[in-house]
Amino acid sequence: MLDLQNVDFKSLDELKEVAPSIFSKVPSSNVTEKYTHIPTDQVIRDMELLGWGVVDAKEVNARTKDTKGFQKHLVVFRNPDVVINGEDGDTVYPQVLLTNSHDGKNAFTFTAGLYRMVCENGLVVADTEFEDFKVRHMGYDFETLQDTIKDIIGNLDLTIDSMNKMKETELSEKQMFDLAKSFLDIRIEGSLASYTEEAINDVLEPQRKEDKGSGLWEVFNRVQENIIEGNFQYHVGKGTPRQARIIKNFKQDQVLNKKMFSKALEFVA
Repeated sequence: MLDLQNVDFKSLDELKEVAPSIFSKVPSSNVTEKYTHIPTDQVIRDMELLGWGVVDAKEVNARTKDTKGFQKHLVVFRNPDVVINGEDGDTVYPQVLLTNSHDGKNAFTFTAGLYRMVCENGLVVADTEFEDFKVRHMGYDFETLQDTIKDIIGNLDLTIDSMNKMKETELSEKQMFDLAKSFLDIRIEGSLASYTEEAINDVLEPQRKEDKGSGLWEVFNRVQENIIEGNFQYHVGKGTPRQARIIKNFKQDQVLNKKMFSKALEFVA
């Protein structure tokens, strides 16, 4: 799981410890001669010039020796001057999530994200309204990056509008049950796992007083957190109950968050 509780920017030395693939000076030997190598740390330095610092970074485990140092990685940026202050004290920081690799398989992909201060819970926003922005290595320059970030910031109005609509929507008991069930379905999708009504009640349980109530925004945040943290049990066949695991893989984290946010918007009144 991403550590989105960070409020201080990470130094380049700190990033080298958690995601050394960011600093690869050469690409994988498997890329073609047409591949243009742009090390991710160059983008980090350019983002700093635009006011965005790194609060977290991760890399996937390399499956082979050939991929080590070139694997897919994620960098999370935040700008202290870009903040959404809710009237109810629910402060949200927009974030930019960058994924890249140096094996020729990925373009720079920028995704909008939200970090909610109340629950210290990260949310990735990307669906039909909030698109991923891709920048090819061959076409990368500072002006292109600047335009991409402007486009993401320009879409913040959509983010705020959706968040406000969720806050204005009250859910019935059945709707809360259905939302929690749909999120659990997303979590176990493609597996042999199943769950009982007890698991649905478990993920509906608030972890803090700010997330109590029947508002869609509150219900969404507490269910989303419990799903990511693995605060429920599941079954495989007729076996004994198993405790769900916390989501640590950043790719799975992003996919789940995107799907859950998109599903939650279906409940907007």
